[in-house]
Amino acid sequence: MRLAFMGTPDFAVPALQALHDAGHEIVAVYSQPPRRAGRGKKLSPSPVQQLAEKLCLPVRTPVSLKGADEQAGFAALDLDVAVVAAYGLILPQAILDAPKMGCLNIHGSLLPRWRGAAPVQRAIMAGDTETGITIMQMEAGLDTGPMLAKLSTPISSLSIDSAGSITDELSKVGAHLIVEVVENFQNYAPVPQPSEGVTYAKKIEKHEARIDFSQTAVSISRKIQAFNPYPGAFFEYEGQRIRILENDDDLRIDGEDEVDDERVYGSPGTIIDDRLLIACGSGVIRPSLIQKAGKPAMDLKSFLNGAKIPAGTILQ
Repeated sequence: MRLAFMGTPDFAVPALQALHDAGHEIVAVYSQPPRRAGRGKKLSPSPVQQLAEKLCLPVRTPVSLKGADEQAGFAALDLDVAVVAAYGLILPQAILDAPKMGCLNIHGSLLPRWRGAAPVQRAIMAGDTETGITIMQMEAGLDTGPMLAKLSTPISSLSIDSAGSITDELSKVGAHLIVEVVENFQNYAPVPQPSEGVTYAKKIEKHEARIDFSQTAVSISRKIQAFNPYPGAFFEYEGQRIRILENDDDLRIDGEDEVDDERVYGSPGTIIDDRLLIACGSGVIRPSLIQKAGKPAMDLKSFLNGAKIPAGTILQ
């Protein structure tokens, strides 16, 4: 199959590798332009561009696909299909129409639930018990195109099942499924998305990462899951931002009483004991993996060895 691959982050890397390993003719890889990153602010190519260059595939990094020259260059590729995975640029109708089989998107949700930019994070925050991959025939609307295939995967209630780990799993599921669909395209009839059950996964904004301790412990725990590894749910103490990456799900108080998530244990944000047990609007949380600004992540014991936060402190 003669194809172009269009993707940018780590999520898209397994699919590019799988299509390459399957022997398809990848005549162009599109990715967003290199960004400045790190302390030196050096230009860094995207994970997809890095893999494409390793595989000796031609890479294109336009800032937009709206120009006539870019669209003509894409059409000239004479593609059977274009595969899109978290590319990050809007595809104009001329791009969508150019490949013979159209453009196929690897989307990280079970459409029509969680159309949009942050499906994994929004699914976790909403308390969904499962998510998955949908291979979709792209059209002009936001993730509205007909569906070709789906595979689901569970979302654990444990905080260690973070957005990062779920996204990694979905990237592998998507890689397997897109190869199957591309190679057996005639066997996958497009199914229109139902109008019922549509939800939108808006982009994660940095301000959302600040923990509001007036929320329930359950909601806060979900936010901790959803924002690990990025942007990281956080609170501030003595002017320092402290990220909570994982939360202890097997909570007891004084080693005996099990926590009741509906009980109010104190004013929200109050430290209840000397091991960072924090009162929420209802229930409590105890961080188990913590990261100070500019430092590596550490477990609770290591954190408390260097930063005692006394009981009675109210966190903001």
